[in-house]
Formats: sequence, C-alpha cells, structure tokens
Amino acid sequence: MLERIIGLDVGDKWLGVALSDPMGIIARPLVVLERRDEVSDAETVAKLVNEYRAGKVVIGLPRLLTGHIGSQAEHVQHFAGRIASMTDVPVLFQDERFSTADAQEIMKANRKKKKTFFKERDDAVAAAVILQDFLDENRPASGV
Repeated sequence: MLERIIGLDVGDKWLGVALSDPMGIIARPLVVLERRDEVSDAETVAKLVNEYRAGKVVIGLPRLLTGHIGSQAEHVQHFAGRIASMTDVPVLFQDERFSTADAQEIMKANRKKKKTFFKERDDAVAAAVILQDFLDENRPASGV
C-alpha cells in the first residue's frame, strides 16, 4: 500500500515539516510552522496528516549524545502523544542527533537563493533529513 509519511523536527519556536513521496523513497521539506501552543500545533499536524493522506508521522527524537532521553526529548514525546490522540496513524520516533547539522550542510551545498530563505527552511530541511533517515532504515529488503 502506498502512503505518504510526514516527518517532524520539533523545536521550541519552529516546527519543521517534511513529506515523503507516496512510495516512501524520498523525503522533501514541506513547510516551517511557527509554534503557538501544543494543542493548536498538534491540530495543525493532524490537518496535514489528513490533507496529504499520510499513513504515519515520524518525529525526530533529540536524544543526548549518550543516547539517553533528556528533557527536550521528553517534551517531544509529550507532543507526540498529543498528535497520536488526534490522528488514527502511528506516531513513530527517529533519532535526530546531528540532523540539524546535516540540514545545514545540505543547505550550504545548495546556496542558490538568499540567506534568509535558507534560515526559514532550515527546520523543514532538518525534518526531511530525519524522515529520509527513517525511510532508509525501514526500506524493505529487495529480493534480488
């Protein structure tokens, strides 16, 4: 079954959103949303799930470098629970350590537009990195 997957990079001020293609092969940045409050942000994600008919939501989990869960990851887990209560799709986590750094490297390599454009898209690119990592790790093995 073909289904799109939504990826999220949850920050304190911004929510980066990415979307996969229907085959679940490629992730692309979609939008950066300014955070308001947990309820309205979760409602916005639920609307995106419906709009794009997504079958899953993958959220970057900001683990500590040791791999343990810190306070920021606990906030993300709480937000994920809010999203899960508003949708009928699985809400999964993907380790997001270094995703922002990876996103910044991607954006530096593709500097064709104004610097402000890249700052605005930074969180959406990070969400795409998180989602692409998830897609790559969960791709079915081909029976070649």
